[in-house]
Amino acid sequence: MIELAPRIEQAVEFLRGRWTGRPRVGIILGTGLGSVAGQIQTEATFDYPSIPHFPRSTTVGHGGQLVCGRLEGVPVLAMEGRFHAYEGYTHAQITFPVRVMRAMGAETLIVSNACGGMNPHYACGDIVVIEDHVNLMNGNPLIGVNDDRLGPRFPDMSRPYDPELIERALEIARRENFAAHKGVYVAVTGPNLETRAEYRFLRGIGADVVGMSTVPEVIVAVHAGMRVLGLSVVTDVCLPDALKPANIEEILAIADSAEPKLRKIVLGVLASLAVAEE
Repeated sequence: MIELAPRIEQAVEFLRGRWTGRPRVGIILGTGLGSVAGQIQTEATFDYPSIPHFPRSTTVGHGGQLVCGRLEGVPVLAMEGRFHAYEGYTHAQITFPVRVMRAMGAETLIVSNACGGMNPHYACGDIVVIEDHVNLMNGNPLIGVNDDRLGPRFPDMSRPYDPELIERALEIARRENFAAHKGVYVAVTGPNLETRAEYRFLRGIGADVVGMSTVPEVIVAVHAGMRVLGLSVVTDVCLPDALKPANIEEILAIADSAEPKLRKIVLGVLASLAVAEE
């Protein structure tokens, strides 16, 4: 990780030379949250390839730009699209934008994703507020010589997702009258979806939903001392004894239909952060 610091500095210098804001919140707009970028009071946008050391997003349904501005009155730095291990990127590359967000001043990370629901009480389109995770991605962004300027050698992961933000998110869902569960997310590398035996295994080790992202970014956010809110939208039901072939078009359509619910949670949480700052 020693080589990260100068790269972070170069990216931050590039952004600060073109945007004078100081973000309080970093947002990763994964599947189901892309349209939130259109609601940001935009002050600057940057295509990923223009930012030093940023990878390119190659996944269907993901944009490829960094949006800087204000949302609900809160200064934000939002990724319109993320990076994945199945695209061939290392965990250090996947999480580099989170390092930059933190170096720019962000204290909170909000991250969204699409997921498969293994909990039989979940339905397509439901929201899951992540309370914990299991890392089965065969990697960790903290491997290597630790740079104490970025975070501690052995960061505590007893509460990677902020309890207060979890409760705020669930309260907003209750107020808006839509289904939101508190659950455990398991991250796998992908890009293939799981077999029936794998779904049984993942459910058996305590996971409610499964996806191919989020955990590396959360590990780095915790390492950097950020508060984290993780949100998943259940885009397909993964019950081993009633498993149907996955249809990517249907998955993307369900993610789009659930977007208003995710948006209400994100905007509501940001509004509460703005009030707390006053």
